[in-house]
Amino acid sequence: MGRAMEAADIAVVALYFVLVLVIGFFAMWKANRSTVGGYFLAGRSMTWVVIGASLFVSNIGSEHFIGLAGSGAASGFAVGAWEFNALLLLQLLGWVFVPVYIHSGVYTMPEYLSKRYGGSRLKVYFALLSILLYIFTKLSVDLYAGALFIQESLGWNLYVSIVLLISMTALLTVTGGLVAVLYTDALQAVLMIGGALTLTIMSLIKVGGLEGVRTKYMQAVPNVTAIVASGNFTYSPSCRIEPKPNSLRMLRGPLDEDIPWPGFLLGQTPASIWYWCADQVIVQRVLAAKNIAHAKCSTLMAGFLKILPMFVIVIPGMISRIMFADEIACVGPEHCMAVCGSQAGCSNIAYPRLVMAVMPVGLRGLMMAVMIAALMSDLDSIFNSASTIFTLDIYQGLRRKASQRELLIVGRLFVVMMVVISIAWVPVIIEMQGGQTYLYIQEVAGYLTPPIAALFLLGVFWKRCNEKGAFWGGMTGFTLGTARLVLAFVYRRPRCDLPDTRPAFIYEVHYMYVAAGLFWISGLVAVLVSLCTAPPDDEQVRTTTVWGLRNVQIPVKDKDEMYRLTETGAGKGDGGLRKELPADVRSGRGLDGAEVRLLVPSTDHDPATPSADTSPATTPAKHLEAGCSDGESSWCMRLLDWFCGYRAESTNAQQSSDKPDMRAVAEMLYEPPRVRLLLNLGLACVCSVGVFMFVFFTL
Repeated sequence: MGRAMEAADIAVVALYFVLVLVIGFFAMWKANRSTVGGYFLAGRSMTWVVIGASLFVSNIGSEHFIGLAGSGAASGFAVGAWEFNALLLLQLLGWVFVPVYIHSGVYTMPEYLSKRYGGSRLKVYFALLSILLYIFTKLSVDLYAGALFIQESLGWNLYVSIVLLISMTALLTVTGGLVAVLYTDALQAVLMIGGALTLTIMSLIKVGGLEGVRTKYMQAVPNVTAIVASGNFTYSPSCRIEPKPNSLRMLRGPLDEDIPWPGFLLGQTPASIWYWCADQVIVQRVLAAKNIAHAKCSTLMAGFLKILPMFVIVIPGMISRIMFADEIACVGPEHCMAVCGSQAGCSNIAYPRLVMAVMPVGLRGLMMAVMIAALMSDLDSIFNSASTIFTLDIYQGLRRKASQRELLIVGRLFVVMMVVISIAWVPVIIEMQGGQTYLYIQEVAGYLTPPIAALFLLGVFWKRCNEKGAFWGGMTGFTLGTARLVLAFVYRRPRCDLPDTRPAFIYEVHYMYVAAGLFWISGLVAVLVSLCTAPPDDEQVRTTTVWGLRNVQIPVKDKDEMYRLTETGAGKGDGGLRKELPADVRSGRGLDGAEVRLLVPSTDHDPATPSADTSPATTPAKHLEAGCSDGESSWCMRLLDWFCGYRAESTNAQQSSDKPDMRAVAEMLYEPPRVRLLLNLGLACVCSVGVFMFVFFTL
């Protein structure tokens, strides 16, 4: 493979670990972690810079550096369409969905479905589906991609590396909550962008700039004669080794195997709404904003940052094919197995191979740290968000009178359980063919998430949609999507040197068209069933639709002072909302001594207001308490309380602090005219840039 990591590179990686641990534990020590709001939503005290950076790195995981670069090496510009599409959908989140979520006062997305439609079956279904998607798609792909990079650069044992990375990430998430996640993400965003830009500039210089990429990529064909002569390899003409003729176009014809433009617009875009507007990993970060102005500004910042992956990940992947065509574009299953250990193809090694060839000593360590940053960022996002969903949407549904201590302990224990499942899943990940892993996550999401996107869109925009319509629409889409997913696994794509004997509806119908059908069928069933049954109660739609935002009464006092983006306390979480809270409520402290409070309207059995009483049922938290001693002052219980950030003396006072009236929510939703104008100008600018990028890379 050529050069390997040296002592200086290892030192850079070690320094990175030290920085992340210091920042994470500082956030853990200073932040308010003793309430559900403080742990899961950072007390809603975060500013737009921190949230915007966290949105970016939470999405750009190690599977992007491996998968996006690999797809760029295999098929050119096409995969960049997902990034520019995300740029636009982030603004839909900030301008439409987040105001509704704040107004309805929810912690989690399953909780929103429950408040909007009533009942619990939609909430439980979505919660379980989200957790399964997190564990068996996001975690599996991230772990495979991180392990592949470590193998390429260090040659470490995969199991040891994966266990170490998962354990460190889980430690930060378990102890620090969302505050630690957000602040370590901010560090990782700087590191990730800086390292990736450095590699991009150095590799562009080697190939003659962007114009050199366009010219040389179309000529990047492996030397079949030399490869066949060098080993016991065979070449079949059915194995494509030449770049595709339309590789330099992003959106392609309706029958293209990569991105057919009708399928992308009608199927992939609605399906992506689930990830960007209704997925806990993304939405939880924006809900931690101090107010709606900071929330919108964070989506603008993340939108502009989403321009970068096309230039710092996709194009470097194409450059890697130019420089290593004989390896990246392997000529047959036997050759691919010899190069990268996968019969499906070796495009996934494009990014790590480029790093090891182009970067000098020291900077290779920087890029290793970038990959670790991407992996840990994705993992800590998944751990925190999945534990939030499990604790507040599943566990508390079974134990409605769970105490603050019990909820916090259960959230930590669930993270530990996810670590165990992830490590147990490692052998399965290693057995997966590398060329199919990225396709695996895209197919699973494309078959299972479009119905959920339809339910959220109908819930936010159409007041007439009721629980029966949403449930049967979701179940119809889920049944059809699951059936298609099972067929996709039964009829897998054969090796390139073998004939394709799959049924025509499997290999001729692109999964984006299937996603489009699932989205529109689910929506149609939901509409028809809703119209044939009783409409929802007024209370269900009062705060859970965009139309309810018109009835929010904006308080007059101190509006401009409290919601300036340039306020003196920016970055410290000490916005003006604390002025309206009673003195006994302002007991929780955030970073730099800032008071932090979760602004959620009170509801019956709201996750923010668990009862101090506990039911007689035996729970994991009860087992832990009983296993230490009968007394609250035992060393074991004190250690457990410190680990979970629980403070009994503050929790009693904070029981009522998570129940502000609608005035506090109205203050969060208020935008001064000047701020609103600036934000709308930013919206027009970022959307124009997104559309321009689509046109520039398609024509």
